[in-house]
Amino acid sequence: MTLQRARDLDETDPLYPFRDRFLPADEKLVAYLDGNSLGRPPRAALDRLEALVREDWGGRLIRGWSDGWTELPTRLGDRLGEVVLGAAPGQVVLGESTSVWLYKLLRAALALRPGRREIVTDRHNFPTDRYLVEGIAEELGCRIRWVETELDAGPSVAQVAEVVGPDTAVVTLSQVDYWSAQIADLPAITRLAHEAGALVVWDLCHSAGSIPLSLDADEVDFAVGCTYKFLCGGPGSPAFAYVRRELADEVRQPIWGWFGRKDLFEMGPGYEPADGVRRLLSGTPPVVGLAGVEAGVELIAEAGMPRIREKAVALTEFAVELFDEWLAPLGFALGSPRDPAVRGGHVTIRRADARELSAVLIEAGVLIDFRAPDGIRLGLSPLTTGFEELYRAMEVIRDRAR
Repeated sequence: MTLQRARDLDETDPLYPFRDRFLPADEKLVAYLDGNSLGRPPRAALDRLEALVREDWGGRLIRGWSDGWTELPTRLGDRLGEVVLGAAPGQVVLGESTSVWLYKLLRAALALRPGRREIVTDRHNFPTDRYLVEGIAEELGCRIRWVETELDAGPSVAQVAEVVGPDTAVVTLSQVDYWSAQIADLPAITRLAHEAGALVVWDLCHSAGSIPLSLDADEVDFAVGCTYKFLCGGPGSPAFAYVRRELADEVRQPIWGWFGRKDLFEMGPGYEPADGVRRLLSGTPPVVGLAGVEAGVELIAEAGMPRIREKAVALTEFAVELFDEWLAPLGFALGSPRDPAVRGGHVTIRRADARELSAVLIEAGVLIDFRAPDGIRLGLSPLTTGFEELYRAMEVIRDRAR
């Protein structure tokens, strides 16, 4: 493996020019391999935020709500659905954190399956997902059916089939495993849940902006996801929720707030939910945060999800090649699938001293994630990660690990 090969890959990469559309990082940084946790800031986000503060907020003041802020959660939701999620208009809304959306949708799904008392999720799902399931189960007296998975894999169709049954109300899983990057078979698991009479709530945090999605075609019931990873919306930027059109007017979410009420500015007595997906809203939407999301979504639209996925595969394949040549002889194990068809946008490498080594790598200018007990995640964001950048990062890992 040569440095020249990495440079050649950058030279022929149609997405390489997008790197200049992002604000520069610290000059001492060797590589940023953490875009699957926090995407880099688009230059357009800075422009949009400055315009929001100076013109919309500063100039229009309270009139901003009638100028478009009130509709921003659903207008931007429609755009996100079109560009990233494979969802027709009227099914996506933004405005809460992923945790709050997941709580709302799990409660809403359970309410649509009265008499069923089981929630299915996997043992190694993202911690918030597991904690929310445990809390809701305690709150409502439900039973959790755990899918027993390996840490370096993800839930398979067969494993889910073992625990789904006539008392299952909801199946909730992550499409891309946060630890291993394994891609679950979303269409098959969704069909399996439906055949059992259950609903599905998918977590798309590591999918959105990384792999093409077709939520409508796959007949997904509910989905949530964050916008600060591959969508580059900024730290803590508002998450999204998707509700299948056929369910939108049936849903009764548990946090009743004025922004989810029909005729919200009437301030009337009692709670009458708005029509459609807007009824998922509760409080005042975070307009400043949504402005950053808008910039990221438009970059994704310009690049196109097929090209983004193609580069994600190429980057992870390059990382695995370097792993085999440089790191496997040093006692590392691969914590992600070798088959790129079932691998998302990051690669996890494993070694017993990963926690200590992660601190060394960050100090050396390679920003990565440590994930207990022994994983180092290499987050490869197609719009911002270059092949030479990845090559130099793997050199540092090799040299520091010796």
